[in-house]
Amino acid sequence: MPEPDVYVIQGVEPEVGAYAMAKYSRSALSMRESLRELDGQRAEKFLNTFYFQYGHRSIADLAHLSFAIERCSILAAIEVADEARWDGQERSTRYQEFRRSGFITPEDAPAGYDENIDALFTAYEAVSAQVADYLATQFPRPEAMKPEAYKRTLRARAFDAGRYLLPLATATSLGQIVSARTLEQQIVRLLSSAYAECRALGAKLKAAASAPGAVPTLVKYTDPSPYLIDSRAALAQAATELLAGAKPDAGPRVDRVDLVAPPALEIEIAASLLYPHCHHAYRQVIAAVAALSAARRDELIALGTAARGSHDELLRPYQAGQPFQFDLLIDIGSFRDFHRHRRCVQLHQDYTPAHGYETPAEIHAAGAAPVYDAAMRAAASTSTPYTLPLGYRKRSLFKMDFAEAVYIAELRTGTGGHPSYRSAAWDMYEALRRAHPALTQSLRVTPLTVTSPLQR
Repeated sequence: MPEPDVYVIQGVEPEVGAYAMAKYSRSALSMRESLRELDGQRAEKFLNTFYFQYGHRSIADLAHLSFAIERCSILAAIEVADEARWDGQERSTRYQEFRRSGFITPEDAPAGYDENIDALFTAYEAVSAQVADYLATQFPRPEAMKPEAYKRTLRARAFDAGRYLLPLATATSLGQIVSARTLEQQIVRLLSSAYAECRALGAKLKAAASAPGAVPTLVKYTDPSPYLIDSRAALAQAATELLAGAKPDAGPRVDRVDLVAPPALEIEIAASLLYPHCHHAYRQVIAAVAALSAARRDELIALGTAARGSHDELLRPYQAGQPFQFDLLIDIGSFRDFHRHRRCVQLHQDYTPAHGYETPAEIHAAGAAPVYDAAMRAAASTSTPYTLPLGYRKRSLFKMDFAEAVYIAELRTGTGGHPSYRSAAWDMYEALRRAHPALTQSLRVTPLTVTSPLQR
C-alpha cells in the first residue's frame, strides 16, 4: 500500500492554486503534476468555463487572499466584516488610543460635523484619563505585577470605559483572509450598500483583487446587485407600512436580551425580512406579521425574491428555522464583539439614537458622568450615524443552534471580557436556563459576581 503524501503548497497564485485543486475531481494527476502543467491562461479558461458557465461556485472557495483595509470608519469596518465565512482582525479599542487615528468624513456630512467629532474625541480623552486615575486609587499595584504591566492594564480598563464615546466615524484598520467566493459576495454587497464609503471600499477591493497574481477572473463580474438594492427599498417600504403607528419597544433594561421562540416558518421568514428595516423589537414584528392574512404574508415573502436574478443567492432572512433566536438590544461596542460569532445568522437594524445609551459603572464612580452625558446627548442631535458613539444601543437578531448559544455564553462571560458583553452573554445564559434547565446544568459560564479587576 502506498504511503500518504502530505505537503505544503507555497508561492502559487490564488487562481492557479484553485484550478489545480479543482482538477482533483476531473483528473488523476497529483497536485505537483497539475501545478507543473498549469499557467495563468489555462486557469482563466478553466474558471471561465466551470465557475461562470457551469455555476460551480465552490471552486472559488479554493482560492484565498489576504487584504489590509486601512483608514476606514468603524461603521464601514462592521459592513466589511458582515460575512458568515469571514476571517480577520480589527484594531482593538482596548489596547490602542483612538484619538490618534482621526476620523472619516462621509461625502454627505452635515454642517458642524468636524466640530461634533472633535468634541467626542475630547470627551473620550478626558473620560478615559479620569477613569484611569480613579482605577489607580481603587486597585493598587500588586507586588508581583511589574509597573509597566500595571500601567498597561489600568489603561486598557480605562479605554474599556472610554470606548463608549468613540463615534462610528472613528478611523480604524482591519486585515482579512478570505476565499474568492466570500470576497466576491463581499464586494457585491459593499458595492450595493446604502453608504457611499462602503461602495468606495467595494470598488477598491475589486481593484485590488483584479491585480495580476490575485483573482482577476473570479471577481470580474462583481457589480452592484439590483436584487440587494431593490429588495432593500421594497422591504423598507413594507416595514414602514406594516408598523406605522407602532412605537418601537425598547424594553426595560433587563430585556436587552430576548430569547424568542421561533414562530411558524412562514411568519418567521416574513418577520425576518422586515426586521432589518425598522427599529422595532423582533416580537413586535412577529406579532404584526402574525396578524396578517396568509395571503398578505405570502406577498411579503415573495417581495424578498421579486428582484432576484439568475445568479443571486436568497437574502439572508431566508436562512430561517434555527431553534434559538435572540433579539439583542445592546450598545454598539458590545454588538461589535458579538458580531464576530460567524456561526449565527445575523440580521442587523440600522443605527439610531432612539434606544438611548449605556453608561459604564466606572464613569459614574470616577465622577466623569457629566462630561460623558453631555457628549452623548450632543452626538445624538446630528443627522448622520457617523457621529453616533459606540455607547448607543442598537438592535440585532442572532439565530443559532444550541451549541453556538453555549459557546457564546461560556466564552463571553469570562472575567477577561468587556463588562458590557459579559452582561449580555450572562443574560443569554439565563434565558437558556429558564427555557431548558436540564440542558444548561453543565455549562461552564462565569457568574458576573466573579471578577478579576486587573486581568486584562
